[in-house]
Amino acid sequence: MTRYEPADSFETPRFSDVRTFMRLPNVRGLDNADVAIVGAPFDTGATFRAGARFGPEGIRAISHLLRRHNPSLGVTIFDYLSVIDYGDVPVVPGYIEESYRRIEEGLRPIHEAGVVPIVLGGDHSIALPELRAAASVHGPLALVQFDSHPDTWDSYFGKKHTHGTPFRRAVEEDLLVPERSIQVGMRGSIYDENDWEDARRLGFDLLSTDEVRELGIPKTIERIRERVGDSKVYVSFDVDFVDPAYAPGTGTPEIGGFTSREAQELVRGLAGAEIVGCDVVEVYPAYDPAQITALLAANIAHELLSLVALARKAAAS
Repeated sequence: MTRYEPADSFETPRFSDVRTFMRLPNVRGLDNADVAIVGAPFDTGATFRAGARFGPEGIRAISHLLRRHNPSLGVTIFDYLSVIDYGDVPVVPGYIEESYRRIEEGLRPIHEAGVVPIVLGGDHSIALPELRAAASVHGPLALVQFDSHPDTWDSYFGKKHTHGTPFRRAVEEDLLVPERSIQVGMRGSIYDENDWEDARRLGFDLLSTDEVRELGIPKTIERIRERVGDSKVYVSFDVDFVDPAYAPGTGTPEIGGFTSREAQELVRGLAGAEIVGCDVVEVYPAYDPAQITALLAANIAHELLSLVALARKAAAS
């Protein structure tokens, strides 16, 4: 069986070739794949800055720095996984509901094939069609969301679909199991004291950045793991979870956030969870000096990929 893995960077330099994630083969066939890297170049859901449509391109470009082995998790990814860069799902710029339909239709066959998609955004509005595709195959999911905003507004300018509304819609559509879901890292000024309480009323456990600081990272990981239990999990990572000192190239930055190192620790804490899909969103290359936000996003995707490999390693032992 063909095993898909990155090009050998001892044979050709990492700065060469077409920019796929980690220099993986660009393949549309799913028969021999365990994980698919998928771009969703859509930013019509953004409410402030525009430009996340170029996020997948930026993440892929800098991802050529990444290597096969994750020493912190103790796993060589491609010993256990066959991974492809599936390319991008189709979108229609300016038309959010039509793009949702196309994103969902583009991702559903990946889930049906038993392949785990790691989606590169794009603004956070793409989480809704991602979850529609995932839940259509796996049933309602537990959500682990790393973010500085809960994204549970009811509407914005009277519209139901923006990057601030996807998780309210997901609860309304029974795509999530709120009592098994958790949102981590909320901070910054908000429009109303109910902005966070609305998320809690929907059933989410919401941990603000202040609360994470009080708990500490190990206790936060325990809380996430207890919340999720043995559920199937969707992980959604908004790069504005990280302080803009480490991730300036994003749509709605909030100061007082986490370091890139802390973000890695928290994501690694999901080891053992049954992850059926995930995303890394809200990278805006136009606001990203020296590609540091794209580099963060690429590394978070690498950590998520490593978690899937680690689960396969555990199952094989």
